[in-house]
Amino acid sequence: MASAPQVVVVGSIMQDLTLACAEFPQPGETTVGKLRTGQGGKGSNQAIACGKTGVRTVFVGAMGDDAYARQVAAFYRREKIGCRLALKPDQATGTAVILINDRGQNEIVIEAGANAALRARDIPATLLARTKVLITQLESNLSTTAHALRVARDAGTLTVLNPAPMRVDFDARLLRHVDVLIPNESEFAALVRVLPQVRETGFDERTLHALADAELHALCRKIGVATVIITLGERGCFVSERDAFTRVPAHRGLKVVDTTGAGDAFCGGFAAGLVRSGGKIVDAVRLGTAVAALSVTKAGAAPSMPSRAELKRFLGREQSAAWGL
Repeated sequence: MASAPQVVVVGSIMQDLTLACAEFPQPGETTVGKLRTGQGGKGSNQAIACGKTGVRTVFVGAMGDDAYARQVAAFYRREKIGCRLALKPDQATGTAVILINDRGQNEIVIEAGANAALRARDIPATLLARTKVLITQLESNLSTTAHALRVARDAGTLTVLNPAPMRVDFDARLLRHVDVLIPNESEFAALVRVLPQVRETGFDERTLHALADAELHALCRKIGVATVIITLGERGCFVSERDAFTRVPAHRGLKVVDTTGAGDAFCGGFAAGLVRSGGKIVDAVRLGTAVAALSVTKAGAAPSMPSRAELKRFLGREQSAAWGL
């Protein structure tokens, strides 16, 4: 019998249409760009980031029954990462249109497509119960995401939610089944504004950065999730656990080519770090920051996720040995 996965990722998969341009166009302006296509979607990106570190990973998602689905299945086989695709003949594969400027910044518009048709029956309960870590996002069907979190949590699996992209139909009750919450700056600010237990209506990213660490930790504790990790881009991460908080710095000195998928790289690397560290949150965050740092040095989402060999070279012999890479 095949070994049980160490990490299961339930979420989205997209056909990425990426246009590289010097500057983002202004309203009414036409800009010339260079088109690149490839595989994306937050769920798939996170699964690839995790699986390429050598941790046994399975991705579960939905696609249209088309040639792209067959290409994706072949890609996962080549990378030796588990993949369970629910094919939806009446739905188009999800699509993301991505603009990238010369500074590596991005703007993204998505059409969920088949991701919105992912159903609870598409996710084997045994898969959720046998794994160590479940990762979810908000880019596919929300009721199915809630189901996966609930079933996994009831089975004793550690559950992770990356609340991206934040949605107007987000249900705060979803957090009851979450052990680790990983928002970025804008997602955290949105949560603070809308969660009934917090509801600071004027809170924004500027307010976030003005807070002292102890104040930010106190705010995170109001959310009601055991661990909150706020990713802060070049500022690193803020980690709030029940009785402690800390900051983990970002890696510096790397040439930024494309930030698309950096948050997904962090989440996938963090999940791998949880497995490799035996559940040590801050250690897992450190591996997540290394995976994210390497991801921005290459173009694309899935293609930018670093391999185990690339991580070993980046971290050096001593750190790689400590991680079992």
